Amino acid sequence: MLNRRNLLKAAAGAGAVGLFPWERVTAAASGSAVVMGDAAPATPFAHAMPLPPVLRPSSSTPTADVYRLRMTESSLEIVKGLRSTVRTYGGSLPGPTIKAVRGRKAIVHQTNGLAVDTAVHLHGGHVRSEDDGLPMDTIAPGATRTYTYPNQQRAALLWYHDHAHHLEAENVHMGLHGQYLITDEQERRLPLPKGRYDVPLVIRDARVEADGTFVYTRPSDCPHLLVNGKERPYFTVEARKYRLRVLSACVNRYLGLRFADGAEFTQIGADGGLLDAPVTRDSMTVMGGERVDIVVDFSRYRAGSSVVLENTLAGDGERTEVLRFDVVGAAGDPSSVPSRLSALPPVPRADVEREFVLRTFPEMTINDKLYDPARVDVRTTLGSNEVWTVTNAEPPIARPDFHVWHSFHTHLVTFRVLDRNGRGPGPDDAGLKDTVTLAPGDTVRLAMTWSGYAGSYLYHCHQLGHSSSGQMGRIDVVAP
Repeated sequence: MLNRRNLLKAAAGAGAVGLFPWERVTAAASGSAVVMGDAAPATPFAHAMPLPPVLRPSSSTPTADVYRLRMTESSLEIVKGLRSTVRTYGGSLPGPTIKAVRGRKAIVHQTNGLAVDTAVHLHGGHVRSEDDGLPMDTIAPGATRTYTYPNQQRAALLWYHDHAHHLEAENVHMGLHGQYLITDEQERRLPLPKGRYDVPLVIRDARVEADGTFVYTRPSDCPHLLVNGKERPYFTVEARKYRLRVLSACVNRYLGLRFADGAEFTQIGADGGLLDAPVTRDSMTVMGGERVDIVVDFSRYRAGSSVVLENTLAGDGERTEVLRFDVVGAAGDPSSVPSRLSALPPVPRADVEREFVLRTFPEMTINDKLYDPARVDVRTTLGSNEVWTVTNAEPPIARPDFHVWHSFHTHLVTFRVLDRNGRGPGPDDAGLKDTVTLAPGDTVRLAMTWSGYAGSYLYHCHQLGHSSSGQMGRIDVVAP
């Protein structure tokens, strides 16, 4: 039978080519095979874009808020008129947003109501190793695990998602992801758009069959783009400034986002929170795990008009539309974007330098090694300032190919991009990052300080199909 275990064995035997070999077949973790037929038509703007629900604490103490979430299969309308079964946190896609406050702990009880193992990772979180959702620290079906998040870090958009080894790509693609928003007093004092003018955009690809079946397969066979769980929706905005918190929850795809009319927007934040100063842009490239915090001024448009956010890196034959903004009447707008946003920590000078090479062929490796949870690949010390040189070893290619791109993610810490291919960091590299994109042939240098907690953590490719297949390493952080 073509089940997940046999597929993984076949992928290992075939090398990287075996990772996404399925022209018309994909595997389900339940052990059954899903035969792909025709995808549902990708008809844009049939749905109004919803906002993910905000998770309310089940209880609170003077120092912490306590939350309870259950992972479960849910039947949802993703493509208009069709019901799809997906894996969810709390019954919604994406999962509910957790809003945290700096200095106040969040205690999250996660119950696995699915038939597969799971592990919950707070991507971007500065947490203890035992709360990091490491790949082997799984939650068995029917079990509950409690995660404690100290929230002793600057305001930022994080996200929580599955990290169970060999299953993370499938589980995240099938729906196990949600936003986690930390705020602090310094951010709240800024005159940025707030309340209903501060809007999450969780963007990801998908494949929905004509009968509604939701399929995990390679990105070139995923023609649907979802925003907040709906296929190419529309969203009504007033003619004023909006803060848009963009999260790419794609498993194995990169996106090029721009407004179809070429309109500029203002970037104010990245993975690790606010930039020091705003940056004017007209496009951005994001891979799975990256977050971009932007402000868009819709007062430039007349009431009754629309503007489309599009994907300039759509595959052959794919639609380019992502989201349509429909502009209604003007509204009062006391918000503004100040010329200074935050004070970033100084770029650390290296005490230690390391090199990492990511390969696609013949296997998904870092420094020619597949992930072994029992092997320590890097040992470092709390307080160590390090510069990592990370290279995508695949040669540059002229045509788009999702499979040979990589992204590099560090747990526990953020980093600064020092340079890319020998030149200063580009606009996609601005600010504090925890995930960085590498096109074939790219080399980036990253500066970081290992701080916070001692314990075992990870670095890996955030093309989750790659990390699922072993493109991951273990770093042990020890006390000095």
